[in-house]
Amino acid sequence: MAQAKTHGVGTGKRTAAAREAVSSAVASTMPTPAASQADKPTLTISSCNYSSWSMRGWLLVKLAGLEVETVTVPVDDPSARAELLLLSPSILVPCLQHDGIRVWDTLAIAEYLNEIRPQAGLLPADRKARAHCRAICGEMHSGFSALRSALPMNLRAHFANFRIWSRAQDDIERIVTIWRECFAAYDGPWLFGEISAADAMYAPVVTRFLTYDVKLDRDIADYCARVLKHPLVAEWIGMASAETEDIDELDVEF
Repeated sequence: MAQAKTHGVGTGKRTAAAREAVSSAVASTMPTPAASQADKPTLTISSCNYSSWSMRGWLLVKLAGLEVETVTVPVDDPSARAELLLLSPSILVPCLQHDGIRVWDTLAIAEYLNEIRPQAGLLPADRKARAHCRAICGEMHSGFSALRSALPMNLRAHFANFRIWSRAQDDIERIVTIWRECFAAYDGPWLFGEISAADAMYAPVVTRFLTYDVKLDRDIADYCARVLKHPLVAEWIGMASAETEDIDELDVEF
């Protein structure tokens, strides 16, 4: 059976040094008191290839139409590695800085962007649909730990006929159920009819399905193909392909 070389991923080995490194890296991007609030907004991310949270934050910002300068934390930075290996107690990247405000949680970034750019439609206009969107985004944000550990994000890799751990398969089935419920309620082609924060939150799952050769029914495969063909997702995948850094712990051995 194929196994991911996670070396403690998700086991709770969270050191004080890793916590301090994460906080220091993000704090280093904060504007100084003398900095003008008119300065261009920034989005701090880590690896395009390995960081699902960076992908989510970047897609949200781009879908909102907010012009930002992207600051990348290298994968050999202790803070970046701690987050990518699920050893950090907090996810502090991506981090958006805008108008003197610093927002680092991905759901908080989505809510903030919806406040300043409501016309972008990151959250549905209908109250019922908006509540549903928030619920499934929250489920992605806090759940599916087996999927994260067993199928770590790696856009440059492809593992044909990868054998999936049963608990990760349970996560996959729950995600498929969420998507089908959305398609039934909102008629597609995106989860809430028009592309929204929900599609951004689940886009890294789509890339995992591709990387690990997850077998999907036609309707779900069609949605995944639609996500992968979206210009912003294609741009992110292109940036991931251009990266040369490797994280051995997130490779797979047979």
